Amino acid sequence: MTSTTSPLVAPPAGRLRVADLADEFPRGTGYLAACTMGLPMRRTLEAQVDDLERWRTGSRSPVDYGALVEEARAAYARLVAVPTSHVAIAAQTSAMVAVVAAAVPDGAEVLCVDGDFSSMVFPFVVQAHRGVTVRSVPLARLAESVGPSTWVVAWSAVQSATGAVADEAAVLAAAARHGALTLCDTTQAAGVLPVDASRSDVTVCHAYKWLCSPRGAAFMTLSDRARALLRPVQAGWYAGDSVWASCYGPAMELAPDARAFDVSPAWQAWAGALPALEAFAALDMGEAWSHATTLGDDLCRRLGLPEQHQAVVTWPDASGADAAALTAAGLTVSGRAGRVRVAFHLWNDEADVAAAGDALGR
Repeated sequence: MTSTTSPLVAPPAGRLRVADLADEFPRGTGYLAACTMGLPMRRTLEAQVDDLERWRTGSRSPVDYGALVEEARAAYARLVAVPTSHVAIAAQTSAMVAVVAAAVPDGAEVLCVDGDFSSMVFPFVVQAHRGVTVRSVPLARLAESVGPSTWVVAWSAVQSATGAVADEAAVLAAAARHGALTLCDTTQAAGVLPVDASRSDVTVCHAYKWLCSPRGAAFMTLSDRARALLRPVQAGWYAGDSVWASCYGPAMELAPDARAFDVSPAWQAWAGALPALEAFAALDMGEAWSHATTLGDDLCRRLGLPEQHQAVVTWPDASGADAAALTAAGLTVSGRAGRVRVAFHLWNDEADVAAAGDALGR
């Protein structure tokens, strides 16, 4: 994936603009941490209040929640440009990555990124007892490091610690040359950066960051190749072809598509996730990325940093002094790996850029 700050163009017909969703969030909060946790839309809060009332009065059922999950699955499929039949639902990215890790042949190589989020690394590292080797390289060298011994290459579309955007095209081309499986984590991308999950064999995404959903709503997409190679080792009743006919064993008839990889949903999370996912699926994501990166580059110029063309602006802050100054000024930021992270999303504007610059005396 590559970043861009090209001039805005009119969104496709029927698409929502950033301005259409900005009013869904409170303004002036100084919240600059979408990379840590998104803010809920007004429509999400309303849906959750309604759900709690239905639960309280006994008028909500598991069948109701199942319908919400299917609508959310369809909305996410539209967002990342894959058929609904290619989308599995879960609650955590690490559990989905573990399905891929379980399929790595004994003694095979996994190629990862130095400093990538642990959910993309640890599930493979714990396969060492089978001789699985995890090789980590800098993000900039990921494509050139794919080789004939690489069984799967795993990376995050946007790096959690630095906000850096991977060169997806180069990685995918290198993997194709060597026949390596591809696994991409889009948690820090979906919702702000255009994502086409059909290009990778497997993608995973948790919706609680840039997709502004409750924690507990996550997704996995699988290509035809991936479904043939992977085994749904976490299969339970929700992975059955007929969910309600799959509550008891030992007979098992798994769903014929990606639903075979489903994990039973955390119901209340999906009530709040659905309206957010539907909104983001209708959003002009190119404009969302331009909005975020324009603010990010404005902050870079204000702070005397090279423009990063990222939604998450980061710089070294080993002592934590800059993070402390921003926090003292009433801004919410985050720190990772000795760096401070300032993230821009739909609710942010130039006032946030000015507040951050003022807080740091620049």
